[in-house]
Amino acid sequence: SAVSASVKDVREVLKRAEDRLGQQGQGTILFLDEVHRFTKSQQDGLLPGVESGLISLIGATTENPSFEVNAALRSRSTLFRLNMLDENALRTLVDRGLEAEGVEADDDAIQLLIDRSAGDGRQALTALGVAAAVAKSVVENPQPSPVSDHRTQVGVGHIEAALGTKAIRYGVDDHYDVISAFIKSIRGSDVDGGLYWLYRMLDAGESPRFIARRLVILASEDVGMADPMSLVIANAAAQALEFVGLPEAEFNLTQAVVHLATAPKSNSITTARAAAKSAAQSPGTGEVPMHLRDAHYSGAAGLGHGKGYRYPHNDPAGWVDQQYRPPEVVDQVYYTPSDHGAEPARWERWSKERTHDA
Repeated sequence: SAVSASVKDVREVLKRAEDRLGQQGQGTILFLDEVHRFTKSQQDGLLPGVESGLISLIGATTENPSFEVNAALRSRSTLFRLNMLDENALRTLVDRGLEAEGVEADDDAIQLLIDRSAGDGRQALTALGVAAAVAKSVVENPQPSPVSDHRTQVGVGHIEAALGTKAIRYGVDDHYDVISAFIKSIRGSDVDGGLYWLYRMLDAGESPRFIARRLVILASEDVGMADPMSLVIANAAAQALEFVGLPEAEFNLTQAVVHLATAPKSNSITTARAAAKSAAQSPGTGEVPMHLRDAHYSGAAGLGHGKGYRYPHNDPAGWVDQQYRPPEVVDQVYYTPSDHGAEPARWERWSKERTHDA
């Protein structure tokens, strides 16, 4: 078990495997449970044995190996994903559990247990064990009849009692999958979807700061200029979280989700960012035009810095037509407004101001 094993244990296993191979010509299969609990250095300790074929390593983990297992070890391994049990498999498992516990259960109770186990066989058996104990504790005469093998009956109420403190399944995969569903629900303007995933995360113990940060990003990435107030509200929710903390800040996070989900959407900021970033990184000198250069330091004016610069505030329109980019990119367009929300009116006003002199 990787929970209790150390680097020393790994070395001893490899040594015994080497002795076994040399003395008996017999290979070694090393089964390592909860392999994600091994540190990177402990995982590195397994590499020599795996690479040389000294051991055949089988590792089991409830986490995503892509995040928890060294790349070097993964590259020498074949990954098998164990999917959640389907309903038939769970029913078979529950039937065996009932037999082992020496109890019976009606169909409704079994179905509830299967539905609430979410494909997790261990959870189903654990809950069944608790439910059986609860049922037996309330039976006045739990001893079987001397005439018949009468068994304690587990009902829906017992299953509900056993599941009352069921932990929400939320591993590394869920962390990424649920936040993805959360963002996509809000982007798709599904208010209830956004709220559902919000509280799935909060109830599972997800960091509320992580949630708040993603809302602040979404406010610009997916709403942007269609509703500029969205960024203000998302940022305010993040600040409220720091100021009041949970659970009270759930109100603020809920308001942010509702506002962002119901806001008009635009990805014009996202596309503008990508286009401008690409242009800035493209080949070319990218020199600052002479009239835009700093003319405050001694000798700058003699170099022509600032010459020809027109101060916009001196113009009645508050805008003047002059070049603000290097010549090689001066004609490129990065920002294209959408037709959603406040963006068209803002763009129209901006465009009229730019054509004032014309």
